[in-house]
Amino acid sequence: MRAYLGMTMKAAAVLAMTTSIAKAEDVEVLHWWTSGGEAAALNVLKEDLAAKGIGWVDMPVAGGGGEAAMTALRARVTAGNPPTAVQMLGFDIQDWAAEGALGNLDDVATAEGWDAVIPEALQRFSKYDGHWIAAPVNVHSTNWVWINKAALDATGLGEPKSWDELVAVLDKMKEAGITPVAHGGQPWQDATIFDALVLAEGADFYKAAFIDLDPAALGGEKMAAAFDHLIKLRSYMDDNFSGRDWNLASSMVINGEAGMQFMGDWAKGEFLKAGKVPGTDFVCIRFPGTQGAVTFNSDQFAMFAVQGDAKIAAQKAMATAIESPTFQSAFNVVKGSVPARTDVPDTDFDDCGKKGMKDLAEASAAGTLFGSMAHGHGAPASVKNATYDVITAAVNGQYADGAAAAKALADAVAAAQ
Repeated sequence: MRAYLGMTMKAAAVLAMTTSIAKAEDVEVLHWWTSGGEAAALNVLKEDLAAKGIGWVDMPVAGGGGEAAMTALRARVTAGNPPTAVQMLGFDIQDWAAEGALGNLDDVATAEGWDAVIPEALQRFSKYDGHWIAAPVNVHSTNWVWINKAALDATGLGEPKSWDELVAVLDKMKEAGITPVAHGGQPWQDATIFDALVLAEGADFYKAAFIDLDPAALGGEKMAAAFDHLIKLRSYMDDNFSGRDWNLASSMVINGEAGMQFMGDWAKGEFLKAGKVPGTDFVCIRFPGTQGAVTFNSDQFAMFAVQGDAKIAAQKAMATAIESPTFQSAFNVVKGSVPARTDVPDTDFDDCGKKGMKDLAEASAAGTLFGSMAHGHGAPASVKNATYDVITAAVNGQYADGAAAAKALADAVAAAQ
């Protein structure tokens, strides 16, 4: 409680400091949170700012991976009219900072002590050249499996903890006439599954392949095995998966049309919005073979360099609101993610949320917390996009086997660097 009061006083001091220069005006926010669960979470931030007298001008750009939003952003910046704040991921933040397009949040971060409570793995993307340029909203971990509990119970098998156990469960679901895997055939969704398959080959291997970009790892036997597993998983998907949005795949699991979905923990927001209860209606587990390791992405609001004291004051007030511990808890309870701050208690989180916070802390301490390649936190966009092309080609049956796909991946990453 004392920590909360201290933060509240600091936040008030920063807000007073920023609004003493000029009255904060509306914030124009570009984002891609348009699904039901995402929109519900975003409303927490809108309402928080409204209570401070700050209006919200919404600029939603649909598309779960954010690619369309980045295209819209480029057009706005080129026209000399950037939004106040933009939802952004990983290396995209760094790329915009390198162009000199982002503002500076150092005074807010210093007054509120962000350095002490935001993990270094996130600061890698929140800072540029030692300066705070973005406010992290959350930490999503991506190596999750969401399972319809009734479908799992009907198999007579337990929660799968290994690849062989996973295949056994999927086979039983298929025999029962249910689509085993709900999937949306979009490149970022394909890559989300493959991310987990690579991590399942070992944490050290994931780091070598997707963080260090070691050619031997990218084209070797373990990568070939991961591709073989990806090709196998394709056989458990329905024939209409191409182009399906991720939240529609989540709905298939929620409604009992499919057995499970391999997706980041934003999927939980869809289950909760549908009134489903963890442990009763659905099960959340780490992708089999990845227990003890976590791949993550972090939604952050990058603040663009804007003109005028009022606009700058609005940005700083928004940053203060985002990093408030009370907001971090309220937002992430709804969103399905976990707080970007390490000092937020898990009291209000459900069982999946508590597990997510525990897993994140343990992986961070063990050195097995990795930025997700699939979600722009493993390597720059050029490399990520090169992996997307090969992974999606593999899902669509364009390689004879995993070895051929692994060779293609190594070649594609080499060409992209």
